[in-house]
Amino acid sequence: MARCTAPVNGHRSSAAAANCPACRGGWGRRYSSGYGSGYGYGSSGSYSSPSYSSGSSGGGRSSGGGGGSRPRWSRAGSTLSYTPSQVIALTPIRETVERRATLPDLRDVFLCHAWDDRAGAAKQLYDVLTALGVSVWFSERDVALGVPLLRAIDKGLANSRIGIVLVTPAFLRRIAAEGIAEKELSALLARDQLVPIVHETTYEALRDVSPLLGSRSGLSTAEDPWAVVAGKLAELVTVHRDAS
Repeated sequence: MARCTAPVNGHRSSAAAANCPACRGGWGRRYSSGYGSGYGYGSSGSYSSPSYSSGSSGGGRSSGGGGGSRPRWSRAGSTLSYTPSQVIALTPIRETVERRATLPDLRDVFLCHAWDDRAGAAKQLYDVLTALGVSVWFSERDVALGVPLLRAIDKGLANSRIGIVLVTPAFLRRIAAEGIAEKELSALLARDQLVPIVHETTYEALRDVSPLLGSRSGLSTAEDPWAVVAGKLAELVTVHRDAS
């Protein structure tokens, strides 16, 4: 019997899965969402399979209603549903949250965004997350006048459980210009703590600018409205909401 290569080579893209002698036949039917999803790895590099419960047989898209999939960390009674690829992508991030849950005085998330989005999409996401009780490191709120921005960013990254990267057309331009967003991105990619949030652009456009970040699945406002995206992030970072 052919053996799965995921523990050695990983399945962080459909191409990787297609090269696996055990998984190539079923990848497209089971897990592909068109956004480059893959199996998760913890910080030690060891393989971990996704954990979720199926709702209905449908669910190519995720919504705030029933059906789809419910990951193990989703609270009892939650109306949020996830695509299988979202569960696969978010599972290693959840494992990071659980490992860091006992560390004191950490923000739930570090919000990485382009400077041009600070009063628009980034502020909108910040407002929705904080309304749900998520503590967010946000440069517009956490960098005091006179404090060097790079030093403040380093402190924010070190004192947050996970990072979310708001991928917008402005963010893609900033990466291409190697601005502040690129420094934040490099630090986040060095850990298994990164959730891309794609807004008003596509994963294809992201892969053109940053193939490494584009190989990671996350959430997209093309699939879910802001309220649902924020709800899923809130479930992801809130340990005491675990569902049995």
